Amino acid sequence: MNSPHPTVVLVYQRTSLPWVFDSAQRAGIRLVLVPRPDETVEPGRLPAAVADVLPLDVEGDPAGALAALQQYHRAHPFDGITTLYDPAVPFVAEAARALGLPGIPPSTAAGVQDKRLMRERLAAAGLNVPRFLKLDDGAPADAAGLDFPVVVKPAHGYSSLGVTRAEDPGRLAAVVAEVREVCRGVLGAEPALVVEEYLDGPEYAVESLAHRGEVTVLSIGYKGEPKGPYFEETVYRAPADLPAAVQEAVVREVTAAHRALGVTDGPTHTELRLRGGTEPYLLEMGARVGGSGVSHYIASHVTGVDLAADALRVAAGLPPASAGAPVTAIGAAANYIVPCGGHGRITAIHGLDAVRADPRVDHVVQMLHPGDVVRPYPDFTGYPAFVLSRHASTAEAEEFHRHLESAIRIDYAPEEGTR
Repeated sequence: MNSPHPTVVLVYQRTSLPWVFDSAQRAGIRLVLVPRPDETVEPGRLPAAVADVLPLDVEGDPAGALAALQQYHRAHPFDGITTLYDPAVPFVAEAARALGLPGIPPSTAAGVQDKRLMRERLAAAGLNVPRFLKLDDGAPADAAGLDFPVVVKPAHGYSSLGVTRAEDPGRLAAVVAEVREVCRGVLGAEPALVVEEYLDGPEYAVESLAHRGEVTVLSIGYKGEPKGPYFEETVYRAPADLPAAVQEAVVREVTAAHRALGVTDGPTHTELRLRGGTEPYLLEMGARVGGSGVSHYIASHVTGVDLAADALRVAAGLPPASAGAPVTAIGAAANYIVPCGGHGRITAIHGLDAVRADPRVDHVVQMLHPGDVVRPYPDFTGYPAFVLSRHASTAEAEEFHRHLESAIRIDYAPEEGTR
């Protein structure tokens, strides 16, 4: 339809994370919100861009959700559908196909959501991929032909859920059993796994936008150098301080990965490691704005491009406003991901009020609170909080993050079942 005020269905986005709603308002895009099942949405407190709310059980009853969405579309036609929630990407692709709306095909969605397919397609395209094995449910633990240490990860995981390093063959069977339990209990997915060689080197995130096959890399950000055994995220600072030749190699690899995976339209969030500090190896690519909108915050403050607004435009079949414009860094942005630092029942979180008052901080997004129970790894309860800030340089952001390491502290009391 492409009306002056297009309408896009937004699947499973929390209203407490403001960026995509603010961007929709700026872009004049109406949203139909499919709320998260674990979030109570109060009509009087919805973001201004939300024109309607459509409850659907996308994960529990995808066929019923698609039928309800088709019925809604007949009564209230909309222009597009999108999500920032990684497990919903295949449903969104299937809905777009069924309704004749813009979007990536279901086969592409499967390739970016299933790490087994992703590894195979990247390797077939000649891209850098760590040596890996697929481990189906019930298959014995195996790393034949791989050099240790290896990393075991759920094929359908996200946010480092269950990702665990096995240092030697003697630990492999126990790690595989632990990760399978995370698949069953936390992810609610088949316990299909990927076992791959551990890549030694710093980790980076790349925010991109594709439109009709043209890929624009907006920002490259530093994500630390996690070594395991578990891979809890801690920092995200952009733009990364990389030599020009390494930046170019990253852009080439990420652009080629879009082609290999068939991602021609929409935003992507790519995570990779630089083996030896110079050679990019993709860990994963998500066909969405990453971090439930955090990637938009980073990319927009580094480049001035309204990534979330452009992602919504592409979902509605419109060209992005940034199309053809040169991408240059105009500042630095950062996300400090408050580490759990322990497990048990949270009794207090110290330091967040002072951080909220810091002029460098735009948002403190708190997910865990006193009274919540944090389960021990390799289970994953979630991140306590995000601290999003703007700086004159990446070096200043790094200094700020060092300050936050000592400024924020979480106290725990023992909880039965978490020891």
